[in-house]
Amino acid sequence: MSQVILIRPGATLYDEQNRVQGVLDIPLSEQGCCEVVRMAREIAESLGDSPLAALYSGPGENAIRTAEIVGKVVGVRPKRINEFRNLDHGLWQGLQIDEIKRRNTRLFRQWLDDPATICPPQGETVDRAMDRIKGAFRPLLRRHQDEAIGLVVGEPLARLVACYLRGEPRVQLDERWSCCEFEWIEIAAVLLKNGTA
Repeated sequence: MSQVILIRPGATLYDEQNRVQGVLDIPLSEQGCCEVVRMAREIAESLGDSPLAALYSGPGENAIRTAEIVGKVVGVRPKRINEFRNLDHGLWQGLQIDEIKRRNTRLFRQWLDDPATICPPQGETVDRAMDRIKGAFRPLLRRHQDEAIGLVVGEPLARLVACYLRGEPRVQLDERWSCCEFEWIEIAAVLLKNGTA
């Protein structure tokens, strides 16, 4: 595999309310469905005559539905990989970001600035999520050498995936997470050379 088109799912009601979703299974909102249809057409245009070898998604309903819509447009049936589930935000899930900032100002700021040093209360560490990402990519790197694949995962896991695929040593997060966007990522040479992720 030489390229991944990293796709963020369409918006949910939680996104529209600026709430942390984490691993909660929230469906696409009406707005999110419309966004995904438009994005799927843009993805198809960006592919041109070069089809995707495969399309994968995390297990959340918004990721699965986004992958189904994109898959129909680009002609690829999506496959779900549970290891690509979103980062577990523990007790922060369901809360609005402003609420978290008020309750845990220093902890939240540190989580954005240096996420590897913080674990949301009863949540998952960035290191643990990175281990999942690496494990999930091992067979994909072997299976899709010199091919382009699509991957639908929610934020902030999408940022972790992007950092990993680019070979960036440090993860930086932001309190505003993107929905319904896609980007092409060239796989870092070190990952391709090792073939082991």
